[in-house]
Parts: sequence; structure tokens; C-alpha cells
Amino acid sequence: MTGSFWWDLLIGVAAGLVVAWLALVVVLLVARPRGDELRETLRLLPDVLRLVRRLAGDRTLPRGVRVRLGLLLAYLAVPIDLVPDFIPVLGYADDAIVVAVVLRGVVRRAGLDAVRAHWPGTDDGFAAVVRLTGLNREPP
Repeated sequence: MTGSFWWDLLIGVAAGLVVAWLALVVVLLVARPRGDELRETLRLLPDVLRLVRRLAGDRTLPRGVRVRLGLLLAYLAVPIDLVPDFIPVLGYADDAIVVAVVLRGVVRRAGLDAVRAHWPGTDDGFAAVVRLTGLNREPP
């Protein structure tokens, strides 16, 4: 393209990152919570954050689970997101999707009972988390 290896490499890497980011935005547009689900997700956010912190600190859970939860907490704490928060709906949906994926992995490794034991909210809130994350479709 430019005749310089380094400029070609830089342009190729930048183009690849832009394409990957656009693909992620399309996935988030398709997978984002709709209407009442988004409102319910935002209402549960404080309880979900306490749940993740409690699970990450539980030494009885497998180390891999605790590492994933620690990385999740770090991702949520870092102000740089995959999709910036100023973008309506999608800005916060990426965080919710990442939390749901990590919780599914936690249930697969640690079991739904461990998640239930650490749930800080109400029974209705836990049922909503199970429904929103698709945990009720996981094999026992």
C-alpha cells in the first residue's frame, strides 16, 4: 500500500481493530436487553455487583472461577469500555452481556447453589437474574 512495511502493518492492525469493534457493536445491537428486561437489569445491578464480589472472595470456589470473577470486577471498574457508555442503550448493554457470560461460566464450574448462597437480594431478584442470564437453561 504505502511501500513502508511499518506503515502497512500499522494501517492493517488499525483496520482490523475497527472491523472487530464494528462486529462487536452489531452483536451487542442484536443481543441487547429489550424494554422491561433492560430496566430490570439496571434495577438488579447493585445486587449483581455484590454477588460478583462475594463469589470472587469465596475461597471454596475453584481458583479459575475466582480469577474470572476478579477479571470481571477489574473490567467493570476500568473506565474504558468496549462500547463507550455515552452511546444510548449499547453503552451499558456491553457490561450486562459480559456479566451474564461470566455468570454462566461460574454456574457451569461452581453450580447454581453457590451463586444462590451468595445472592444478596430478594428471591424475586434472584429469579430475575436466573431468567435474564439464561441460567435456568443450564444442565444441573
